[in-house]
Amino acid sequence: MARMTTALVVGYFAWWERRHAAAARRGEDRGDVPGWVMVTVMTAALVVAIATIATPALQDMFTAAINKVTGVGGDGGGGGAGG
Repeated sequence: MARMTTALVVGYFAWWERRHAAAARRGEDRGDVPGWVMVTVMTAALVVAIATIATPALQDMFTAAINKVTGVGGDGGGGGAGG
């Protein structure tokens, strides 16, 4: 049983090496997956950091803009056609 397991493992690694060597000869590139993962995680971290810093200012701007709006509410002063 151990010989069969060893043969299977050795055979798998030989197949894997041939497969990747052939892909390299053909110019196939699997890409830099760890690099893209790092870029994605760093981008997410930047978004969180910027959102954390900017949220109070954005909330103040939104509140100020809403407070400047006039004619909104249930007093019948809306801008309907012919009204």
